[in-house]
Amino acid sequence: MQFEDEPVTPGDPLPIRPGHSSFGRLERVLRGGGFAVTAEIAPPDSANPADVYKRAALFDGYVDAMNATDGSGANCHMSSVGMCSLLTRRGYAMVMQLSARDRNRIAIQGDVLGAAAMGVASILCLTGDGVDVGDHPQAKPVFDLDCMSMLNMIRHMRDESRFLSGRELTEPPRVFLGAAANPFAPPLDYRPHRLAKKVAAGAQFVQTQYCFDIEAFRRYMDVVRDAGTHEKVFILAGVGPLASASSAEWIRGNVPGIHIPDAVIRRLKSARNQQQEGIDICIDMIHQIREIQGVHGIHIMAYRQEHRVAEIVERSGVLGGRMPWRPAVDWKNAEWDQGHPVATHAPGRQELEKVS
Repeated sequence: MQFEDEPVTPGDPLPIRPGHSSFGRLERVLRGGGFAVTAEIAPPDSANPADVYKRAALFDGYVDAMNATDGSGANCHMSSVGMCSLLTRRGYAMVMQLSARDRNRIAIQGDVLGAAAMGVASILCLTGDGVDVGDHPQAKPVFDLDCMSMLNMIRHMRDESRFLSGRELTEPPRVFLGAAANPFAPPLDYRPHRLAKKVAAGAQFVQTQYCFDIEAFRRYMDVVRDAGTHEKVFILAGVGPLASASSAEWIRGNVPGIHIPDAVIRRLKSARNQQQEGIDICIDMIHQIREIQGVHGIHIMAYRQEHRVAEIVERSGVLGGRMPWRPAVDWKNAEWDQGHPVATHAPGRQELEKVS
């Protein structure tokens, strides 16, 4: 995995390598055989760009790309396209989430072109939660497309250089396409088949829902491997720290598609420091997930605990000595080992907490 052609100026595009769909670092890491680490960056309820930069700095040197969420849970925050606009200018690798809930095909295609023009190399296509579960239940849902038809449409734009209407594009969006997967939503035996359908629609990588039930995830991956789907898509397993036993019980009872085993809740209840135990459980899960054949990385969702991502990555050893891009590194003079930039230094937790 070579990064020697990293641009000196943050935000400058990388060359697209043979067999790649995009210029993005996430695709490079995955296609180069690296175990990728992505994380969700919480959007602020603010129009101040400094709030975005502070949140991004928490992940410097620890993740390969950051997901800018798009009205997650049908709640209103700064837009994913706005966050990507700010952070791509500083050289960050972004995964822009696009929800079909709020846009028709005209708006989605326009956002895809704008995102690609400003440096977004990865797009995650989502159907989106219904507006009734969010903070604006009186809003009118759009749902012109779902995640699969959105994947098909953007793939058509990229590969055929045409809008869905058939009108030709002068320059197509060079993007790496992703989707979400939920191995734990009933009916469980349908989940691997739904993943295969998303891959057929154009998904090149998937990020899963939280994988607290490792045994159930192993069974899911057994079926995925039997179908050969793991050879057609890069799978990043969703992980994250639980804050307490009570929050784990609330999530299990109120968030569809997340199963937290009794053993996990018992472990939290018996801990003197439940929040720290939640970090330890997350790290244990990462160790187990890394051993599952067909998993190509992890996606960290640390809601309101973003400042703990550095600890999770460091203690889990998930990067294996590899150093993800961050603004402060002189990549032309960085140390290299067999084509990998070596993590000689990353900002410690005390440094990161100053900007949290």
